[in-house]
Amino acid sequence: MLEMTEIFERRTAADIVFDRLQQEITALRLLPGTKLSESEVAKRFGVSRQPVRDAFSRLASLDMLLIRPQKATEVRRFSMQRIAHARFVRLSVELEVIRNACAVWNGPRAKVLDDSIAAQRAAIDSADAEQFHALDYAFHTSLCELAGHPLASETIEAAKIKVDRLCVLSLGRAHEADALWDDHRAMAAALKRKDADAACAAVRKHLSRLDDTIADIHAAHADYFE
Repeated sequence: MLEMTEIFERRTAADIVFDRLQQEITALRLLPGTKLSESEVAKRFGVSRQPVRDAFSRLASLDMLLIRPQKATEVRRFSMQRIAHARFVRLSVELEVIRNACAVWNGPRAKVLDDSIAAQRAAIDSADAEQFHALDYAFHTSLCELAGHPLASETIEAAKIKVDRLCVLSLGRAHEADALWDDHRAMAAALKRKDADAACAAVRKHLSRLDDTIADIHAAHADYFE
């Protein structure tokens, strides 16, 4: 394993702090509303306050932190308006991606998704929600690449960030991961048949999975929302 000093030689301190905090916020190890201090974070990572300030700024631009003058920085709570817009953007892009994928789909492309789906099943069977979440993300990134639109994954990622923490909350329930896995299989099967309509229907179903869980999460964790 690389020592921290070796990692810092390759990347900036701000990059390290940004990546670690983003992971912790997304995985809900830092809950919405949690207050963060520049000085405490700097001490934790053994860096000056400037890279922490830079990392905070980047996280704020992703709506993951709320920075308020003269007040404590905190992990941003969920916004229903931002969530709705992000889901609209993501759906629009993913529908075009999978429709274009149908036109170029072949055996080698299908194998990439089949391997991903197998890895996802293994993560579910081992009750590793965090690993499944990472594989879910990789599945959609691979789909963009295989469809010939790799940059589309950047737009999808920007939209996903707004709802990823909700996904982690919903994945805490085993049946949610199973449902998403079934959706991935349905998308892969439709692509093998080059059935664009079925593929798009599978995407719509997949991205609507949070419709029923957002209300439940809001009821159980109202303090997580703005």
